[in-house]
This record gives sequence, C-alpha cells and structure tokens, in this order.
Amino acid sequence: MKIRWLLLVLAVFLAGCPLPNHRLALRIRDDIPTTPEGRSLAWYQTVGVELEPGNRVELINNGHVFDVLEQEIRAARSSIHILVYIWRAGDPSDRIIQALRERRPGVACRILVDPLGSIRFENTVGPHLVAAGCEVRIFRPLQGTLSALDLKRFQSRLHRKVAVFDGVRGVTGGWGIWKSWLGEGREPEHWRDASLWVEGPAVRGMQLAFAQNWQEAGGGMLPAEAFPDPIPSAGQARAGFVTHTGAPVLTNAERMTLLAIASAKRRLWIANSYFIPTGAMQDMLIAKAKAGVDVRVLTPASRHHDVGPVLAGQLAIYDRLLENGVRIFEYEVSMMHSKTVLVDDELSMVGSTNLDPLALSAEEGSLVVDDARMAARLAHTFEEDLKHSVEIRWDSWRRRGLLRRLSERVTILFGEYL
Repeated sequence: MKIRWLLLVLAVFLAGCPLPNHRLALRIRDDIPTTPEGRSLAWYQTVGVELEPGNRVELINNGHVFDVLEQEIRAARSSIHILVYIWRAGDPSDRIIQALRERRPGVACRILVDPLGSIRFENTVGPHLVAAGCEVRIFRPLQGTLSALDLKRFQSRLHRKVAVFDGVRGVTGGWGIWKSWLGEGREPEHWRDASLWVEGPAVRGMQLAFAQNWQEAGGGMLPAEAFPDPIPSAGQARAGFVTHTGAPVLTNAERMTLLAIASAKRRLWIANSYFIPTGAMQDMLIAKAKAGVDVRVLTPASRHHDVGPVLAGQLAIYDRLLENGVRIFEYEVSMMHSKTVLVDDELSMVGSTNLDPLALSAEEGSLVVDDARMAARLAHTFEEDLKHSVEIRWDSWRRRGLLRRLSERVTILFGEYL
C-alpha cells in the first residue's frame, strides 16, 4: 500500500512539471486549408483520421450526460460498450446500473474501467454490473505494475470516456460516473464539463477504440454487428474520433492539439482542466496571438482545482503566455473539467484529452467536428462560462509576490531536468 501511494504522488508530481521546449519538437507552420475537404486531408495526414461527412452531433453540458446515457442504454438494440476512467458507487452510478438492468433482452453489455480512477470498483459497483448481465473488465490492474515498480505502466491509464450503442451512436467527453458530474457546473461540488453525443460514421472510430482497449484487458473480438458497414448518414457534420496513447517522443494528443492551434485564423478558444501545454504548444499559441488571432484559455481557479501539483504547473506557464498576448481566464464557481477547443467558426474538439504531461502518456480520445452549428453552440457555452470567470491580466500578474515567483521557478526547473 505504501508503494502504491508513493508512486501515485510521484506520478502526480511529474504531471505538475511543464515539458521542456525541445528545439526539434513538432511545430506545424503550414497554412492549413479552409475548405472542409482540405481540413479533412490535414487531419488525415497529421493523426490518421479523416473528418467524414454524415454525422449528427449534439453538445451535452454537465450532468445532462447521464440523461443521455440512460436513454441510449434503454434504446440500444444490439450492444452497449462503455469505457470510463472514473466509476464510483452512489448516484449517478445507481441510475446507470438500473438502466442496464432494464435494457432490451439480448443486448450485449461490455464495460471496461480504469482501476486508478474507479476506487473500490471491484467491491462496490462491479458486482451489480455483473448481476445485470454485463461483462466487466479492469484495464491494466495496479497490482502487477506496483509490485514490479513499473512506473510507466502505472502512469499509462485508460482516461478515455466513451460509450457506444449499436455501433452507430456514441457519447464522449470529460465525464465520469460519479457525483462530481451531477448538476450544472455552477456550484463547488458539481464540476463543469462538456461532452458530445454523435450518430453517424464517426462512431466507428469510437467503437474501434473500445475494441482495442477491450482486447488488451482480455476481452474477445467484438462481433461483426458491432461494426455496421456502412453506417448510415445521420446529419451534415463532418467528424472523426482521434485516439492517442503514450509514445516516447510525440503522441497523437500533441499532433492533434498542434494541428488545431495551427488551423486558427481568427479565433482559438481553449478550455482545459489540466493546462500545462508543451513548449511547442506554447510557441504556437504565442505565434497565433501575435498574428492577431483571439487566443483565450479557460482553466480552473486555484481554490477549486483538484490536483495541487498540476495547478502549480499551470500557474508556472502563465508568465510567458500572458506577456505575449494569450488571454487566460480562471473559472471561479467550481472545478472546470472540460477539455474543448474551438477554432474559428467551424472546428470544435471535445473529449478526454488534458494538456499536462501525465495525460499525454495516457489512453485518450477526442471527437473533432467540422460544423458551423456545433462551433456556434460551443462558442455560446464558452461565453457563458466566461461570465463565471476572472481574467488574469498581465499587468497585475507580473506584480505577484517574490515567494510565489520562486515556487513557480522551482516547478519550471524540475520540468526542464526530469
């Protein structure tokens, strides 16, 4: 037990250290095309995922994600597949379990959770899911990694939040199945978060993400009906699900974020709960701000942040960004847990991808949507969140106390040499 907590503290501490800005790190300098077809090709070249047409996408805010999950569980006709980092006992877990009990006869249910986020899952929630007829598996159990002192495997968690129904409809975002995601994100005990519901061809990528993680956890191949081909068109939005996992030099999470930044010509609005971008990301954010792009970043305020070392890393990069024209806002009323990016008036990105070093080594996923209607909806919610936020201004930030400056400098130095 002592080793478990020692490794956990070390992993979290590392997450609070900004990554060094290597001179050879990827920076996307090309002018990204503005046509839907051109943007799709850019995404395919960068992360291997096309933005396919034919999708219907809806934004889900905060606790409404559980209403959607319940509806989809009861409506499913062939399969229910859920990947999640946090699943803990109580409400809303009880609601989801009840919906699973009441699903249509013959609907297969497969559930995969991460043990680090899902505390005591195997003794509390798991037995109820098994009793409801679900096949339940644990991703990369902690016991083996801790006994072997395998820190890399310990850090490489399943942080995706994906639910797929019948292979044609899906939900992804920052949600977990726990009390923190109830409510409207306007009170300290209820986190602010964003998710997407999607129907159409993009769901195939979400199903693939489930299948690959499921196999690693010891599950079998999914049946053919889990991958309908073709998936019927359901709407006008182009979309693609980008998955990413740990890599020694460059992850898909970094490629995806850098491409989103490079695509901005007028507006780049980022909401991220653990905002410690790499040096290359910082360079590109600054370049966009200096080029006249409206670059705004929304992060959690200090008093609501749930991971202290990550907060220290977040504060450590304010100096450079603020001084060079990037606007930073802190969400004041609860923990801001969203992971969204809005580019101009067309491109939206919502998923589980945080921008701290620990998250960049995890199993993550984000839905990229090329659709003006969705971009407008995301812009509206971002503006509403700003009403509950405070802007951190460079003039006042640079006058903060010496002690605070020194603590931030220590964080930066550790990030350079670890």
